[in-house]
Amino acid sequence: MNLKDRHFWIIVVTGALMGTFGVLLSVWGNPENSGICVSCFMENSVGALGFHDNSRMQYLRPELVGFVLGAMVSAAAFREFRAHGGNNPLPRLFAGIFLIIGCAVFIGCPIKLFLRLTAGDFTALAGVAGLVAGVWIGLKGLANGVELGSSGKQTGSSGLLIPAFFCILLLFMIFPPAFILSSGTGSAAQYAPMAVSLGVGLLLGAFAQRSRFCITGSVRDAILMGFRSHMPWGFLTFVAAGTITSISSGRFHPGMFGQPGAHLDHLWSFLGMLLAGWISMLIGGCPFRQLIKSGEGDADAGLVVVGMLIGGAVVQSWTLAGTAAGVPFYGKVAVLAGFIFILLTSLLNRQRQS
Repeated sequence: MNLKDRHFWIIVVTGALMGTFGVLLSVWGNPENSGICVSCFMENSVGALGFHDNSRMQYLRPELVGFVLGAMVSAAAFREFRAHGGNNPLPRLFAGIFLIIGCAVFIGCPIKLFLRLTAGDFTALAGVAGLVAGVWIGLKGLANGVELGSSGKQTGSSGLLIPAFFCILLLFMIFPPAFILSSGTGSAAQYAPMAVSLGVGLLLGAFAQRSRFCITGSVRDAILMGFRSHMPWGFLTFVAAGTITSISSGRFHPGMFGQPGAHLDHLWSFLGMLLAGWISMLIGGCPFRQLIKSGEGDADAGLVVVGMLIGGAVVQSWTLAGTAAGVPFYGKVAVLAGFIFILLTSLLNRQRQS
């Protein structure tokens, strides 16, 4: 650790901001323990666009728009925006779908996983174990030559398509057309003021673009290099800031039972996060990181984002997501299908050593 390294402090500040605002967004109106949850926000947003009919999960989340556009503005300002992508699009698309399925079975993305933990939700510990195991398995795959395709420069508008889509969503938020749906009850009916959510999203998107902060990336670096790497320090700051803000706002309620947005099906919490961690390693980052990279012009990440949007519709339309009652049968089937997908993808995309 080099305390004079500017990038180190950018990572630390990013972690602190994410932990603090992840709790404060709940204080300001977002669902409890879900101030930031990319998978939940995806399910809400595609519902608002009419891609599923769960009337409790329909709201166009400004945070998603802020993450992508904040990253795009930051990348453009520092001359880091460029269109680039690889040569293996369909596996990335399906990886995005199964990434959301794994998160939905757990009830939350890796960011929400640790926000739940900082609020005292001990049911999240099964998810932590699964995420670490998934990252470890993914690292073993990478070490054995699993590669979804090299990323190269592309011409044309490929890198602009996802930012353009989120610009359209921004217009839909400011000038909502008649076809945009909004829940009157349920978790999607709980939200912070639009300007606040969008502002926080833009801020976190810009800082995440500069720092390259990623939850699964932090776990990866901790496994490979310990705290000689900068990223785990940002993660520790995130957890510390989230815990302090939860305690100071009266939202720290330690225990296993009665936790909001959680269930007691620990095996499937473990397996859902294992799937999410494994996929994240092979595609280069967690759901949040995919949004940030798509804002930088990464067409590979853009395909994952499209897959995540499809996944958000699938888990609600097919009733795959976990609830307080547990994980439905077809949600379990979908997670097992995800393991088959990622295992076959790894085997088919393994580069032989010459």
